[in-house]
Amino acid sequence: MDRAELVELLSPEGLTLLDGLPDWDSKADIVKTVADLRKQGHPPTLVAAVLSQAKLRAKAGTKFGPFASRMLFTEAGLEQATRLKVAALHAGRFSRAGLGHVADLGCGIGGDALAMAAIDLEVTAAEADEVTAAIAAYNLTPFPRARVLHEQAERVPLGGIDGAWLDPARRTTAGGTTRRITDASGYSPSLDFAFRLGERMPVGVKLGPGTDREVIPSDAEAQWVSVDGDLVELGVWFGLVARPGIRRAALVVRGEAAHELTAGADSEDAPVGPLGDYLYEPDGAVIRARLIGDLARAHGAWMLSSGIAYLTADTAFDSPFARGFRVLERLPADERQLRQALAARGIGTLEIKKRGVDVDPAALRTRLKLRGSASATIVLTREAGRHVTLLVERI
Repeated sequence: MDRAELVELLSPEGLTLLDGLPDWDSKADIVKTVADLRKQGHPPTLVAAVLSQAKLRAKAGTKFGPFASRMLFTEAGLEQATRLKVAALHAGRFSRAGLGHVADLGCGIGGDALAMAAIDLEVTAAEADEVTAAIAAYNLTPFPRARVLHEQAERVPLGGIDGAWLDPARRTTAGGTTRRITDASGYSPSLDFAFRLGERMPVGVKLGPGTDREVIPSDAEAQWVSVDGDLVELGVWFGLVARPGIRRAALVVRGEAAHELTAGADSEDAPVGPLGDYLYEPDGAVIRARLIGDLARAHGAWMLSSGIAYLTADTAFDSPFARGFRVLERLPADERQLRQALAARGIGTLEIKKRGVDVDPAALRTRLKLRGSASATIVLTREAGRHVTLLVERI
C-alpha cells in the first residue's frame, strides 16, 4: 500500500465501504465482488485497497480477535505483529515495574502499543515507515494517552520516558512480496541500538524465537514464548522489566492459561536411559530456553538420546510443558519392513514425528503406500544414538 492508496482508504468513503463489507470469504467470487463495487461507482484503486484490508482483517483474527474488525494492517506489519494476548503480557511487565510512560520504538501497526494503552500506560510510539505509522495512528485512535510519531527509533527523544519496547523490523516488502530478514545486522532498529538502550533504561526487545543465542546479553532475561503449540517469539528484557535471578524462561500459553519454567541459566540435560513406557516431546519454548533437563528432573524422566529433545519415563505425567505419548511398540527402522508392518495393521492415515533423523515425513508417507482405515502416529528418532521407529498414541 502506498501513501495515495492509504489516503483514499482513510477517506469517509473508504472506511464506510470497508466497514460495510461482509466478513472475508476466500471462496467468494472476488471478480463479482469487484464488479459489484465498481458498478456502485467506487474507483478501482479504492476497491483494491478495501478488499486487501478485508482480507488482512480476516487473517488478523487469530492475533487480534474481535479487535481486528476495526483495525487497519499492512502485510508485513501483520506478519510481525504480536498476538494480543502476548502483547498484554508485555504491557503487564512495564505496569508491574511501575513505569508510567513507555516508548514503542518501531511500533509497526501498533499491536504492542495498543496493549499498553489499554491498561492506561502513556505510550509514545514511533515508526519509520510513513504508511505504517499512519496505520498505527488509526489503530490507536481510541486511546488519548497514545501518540504516534513518523520517526526512526534512534531519533526519538526519550526525555521523560520511563522504559522502551522494541520490535525490530525483521521483514521487508518489495513488489507485493513479504520477505524475512535472516541477518540480524539488517534489523531496524539494530540489535546494537536496542541492547545499548537496555543499559540505560528498562527495555524489552522482541526477536524471532530462532535468534542465535550467542547474541543475547549475559545480563538480560531471555524468555521464549509459545502460544497454543506455536513458538512465536524470544523476549529479551533489561533493567526493571527483567526479573531478578532469571536468565532463562519458557512461557507456554494455552488458551487463556499461561505456564512458565524459569531458571538462572541453561539447565543441565538429564541422563540418557532406555526407552520407557511413555515418550514426551517438550514444548518448543522449553527446548529453546534449554530447560529440558529441569523439566525431566521435575517428573522423574530422562533423555532418550543425547542432544535430542525427547524425554521418556516409566510412568505417565501431565505437564503444560510437554506433549505425552504412550509407547505401543517398536516398529522396524528399515523402510521396507516398516511399510509391511503398517500394512499388516491396516494403517492408512499416518502422523510422522521425527527428531535426530534426516527424513522428509511427507516423502516418506508417500513411499510407505499407506492403505487401510486405521490411523496412527509414529516417532522416528534415536535411542542412545541408534535409529528407532516407535508406534505411539497421545495421552
